[in-house]
Amino acid sequence: MGQIVKVSGPLIVASGMGDARMYDVVRVSEKRLIGEIIELRGDMASIQVYEETSGLGPGEPVESTGEALSVELGPGLIESIFDGIGRPLEALRQKSGDTISRGVEAHTLDRARVWDFVPRAKVGDAIKPGDILGTVKETQAVEHRIMATLGGTLTHIQAISCTITQPIATITDATGAAHEVTMLQRWPVRRGRPYAKKLALDQIMVTGQRVIDTFFPVAKGGVACVPGPFGSGKTVVQHQLAKWADAEIIVYVGCGERGNEMTDVLMEFPQLHDPRTGCPLMKRTVLIANTSDMPVAAREASIYTGITIAEYFRDMGYSVAIMADSTSRWAEALREMSGRLEEMPGEEGYPAYLSSRLAEFYERAGRVVCLDGAREGAITAIGAVSPQGGDISEPVTQATLRIVKVFWGLSASLAYRRHFPAVDWLQSYSLYTDKLAGTFTQQGGENWSALRQQAMTLLQEEAELEEIVRLVGADALSPKDRLKLEVARSLREDYLHQNAFHETDTYTSLPKQAAMLQLLLDFHQAALAALERGATFGALAGLAVREQMGRAKYIPEAEIEKIHALNRAMHEDLAALAREDEVVFE
Repeated sequence: MGQIVKVSGPLIVASGMGDARMYDVVRVSEKRLIGEIIELRGDMASIQVYEETSGLGPGEPVESTGEALSVELGPGLIESIFDGIGRPLEALRQKSGDTISRGVEAHTLDRARVWDFVPRAKVGDAIKPGDILGTVKETQAVEHRIMATLGGTLTHIQAISCTITQPIATITDATGAAHEVTMLQRWPVRRGRPYAKKLALDQIMVTGQRVIDTFFPVAKGGVACVPGPFGSGKTVVQHQLAKWADAEIIVYVGCGERGNEMTDVLMEFPQLHDPRTGCPLMKRTVLIANTSDMPVAAREASIYTGITIAEYFRDMGYSVAIMADSTSRWAEALREMSGRLEEMPGEEGYPAYLSSRLAEFYERAGRVVCLDGAREGAITAIGAVSPQGGDISEPVTQATLRIVKVFWGLSASLAYRRHFPAVDWLQSYSLYTDKLAGTFTQQGGENWSALRQQAMTLLQEEAELEEIVRLVGADALSPKDRLKLEVARSLREDYLHQNAFHETDTYTSLPKQAAMLQLLLDFHQAALAALERGATFGALAGLAVREQMGRAKYIPEAEIEKIHALNRAMHEDLAALAREDEVVFE
């Protein structure tokens, strides 16, 4: 038993802690506040406390639990909302009201709820860690797979309705010792869960967002960051990815964000129809809320809590997407604790280990063969970054970019012009594009890569031509250059701009993206041919079919053939225009 000798905000220094270990969880004072040891010097321990420390003083007791900060894993995670250290907020509200009291304790998972366990394994089976013993129907959308945590011979298993703490099976190990198995696991949040091997990232995670899927795709098991200034739409982008990304489980971590944004998620997700399952989106979502008014130290733990839950579902064989919003607030918590520890500051006051801590989080993503060798699972990690003043040269953004392979840079100027998603196509990049070429060919057609390259070239040439237009005006351009600007404008306004609140436009499949892109680029090629044969730019820009092309994004997924029909109609109109101008086509 130690005692407090110093209190500095969320940091407490205690003496008499010689038997404690790094990252042990401790209980501070008679109020039993939750803390974690982050530095040891002799018998002096520095402890970050995950609750408000006002009123504490020297001499109060500190007790080590001897255990690392862990999260409970089992049925009941889906549809729940937890704080940064894994306590369910609904249970805390029932105990202490709308304002969480200090020292209140609650199990992550409900001990009283009864689940129907259905065995998959049978008595006599040789069991190894990670094998699926049976399943529980957690929600209409998620089958919870109960995994073994040790190896041996299965000597007992039964179909039973029970709580997560009651035995469901018995495994006898090599020494002859019998071990009862329950549906409840605990896992230290700072330690990654094991797997058999990592796999190559060659499968796309379709998001339904055209600017992302077409130009800057992310692989299943990949890592991406979304930096951008205030008001540029980082949170909306992450909400869209949570709603539509090709992932079976969503883990959303609100780390130091505004409370009203988490409220929006809580109000919206239960109402949102999930096209994958036909159920509300919350039926396959886990939320971790550590808002900006909660103790700053808990932000540091919330990221690890989220990734541990994601790894648990990955080990079941699911594809998981984890959204961290935002890692800048998490880094600010690191900076504050580092300052109170009086460590040597790095750039802009952040600790020297900022990059390694970020890497620890992102490197736990990936596509893997699960521990039993029979399943594949994936975690795709997408972190929002909030650089001060939108300056992406600041340390958190730069440290993140050295780790991730996809950069969706949000632009304040695009957001000001009401162009959403405000992803800057001239700054952003994806290093997965070449590896995903095969997937694009399968789903979007054989000429997908060529279409993508043509479209990006047009957008880059538009940026160069706009400089000339600002100097001498559009009339000084040649008809071909004016046509480039017109097609690039269509790419921006009719293809890259996407309405998150329109029931049809909010999501676009790869086949529809390919059809829309083909339509715009075919118009460019056919119009160039018409210009060479004498047609005027004004006549081309004024074609009636152009308005229909602009509304192609509102054509439902089930009616993609209408886009192909529009392409044929566009060629017919250009041919008719040529006849009117007495232009001879081959």
